[in-house]
Amino acid sequence: MAGWAFRALVSAHVVAIAGQPVFAGVYLTGDFDGLRWHAIGADVVTSLGYLQLIVAIIVWVRLRQAWPFLSTALVVAAETVQYFAGLDGALWLHVPLGVMTVAALVVQFAAVWLRQLSPRPRVKAEVPA
Repeated sequence: MAGWAFRALVSAHVVAIAGQPVFAGVYLTGDFDGLRWHAIGADVVTSLGYLQLIVAIIVWVRLRQAWPFLSTALVVAAETVQYFAGLDGALWLHVPLGVMTVAALVVQFAAVWLRQLSPRPRVKAEVPA
């Protein structure tokens, strides 16, 4: 169940982040409502990222797979920096980090659907006699 919840969140996250460049482009063409939609989208994307991080911890604990947590932690860290760079108007950081974050999330989306998310067997430690 944790694996499917993680897949669902990654899927929603990638759909939400795909809208961000569209909203930014709408704004750059002169429609100032695009900036409002971009800001709302940033809140949605960031919230989904933090939810994904929580579910990735559950995947790590229940399924004993660390890669979902590690990859999500990197994406969420980049999104957080990008979020605050956007608020600060630091477009020199916001735009390239946004491109990298979208690419990283698309790669994570592919990985989460192509890789197995099932429990790994526990390794029993042998106690010397």
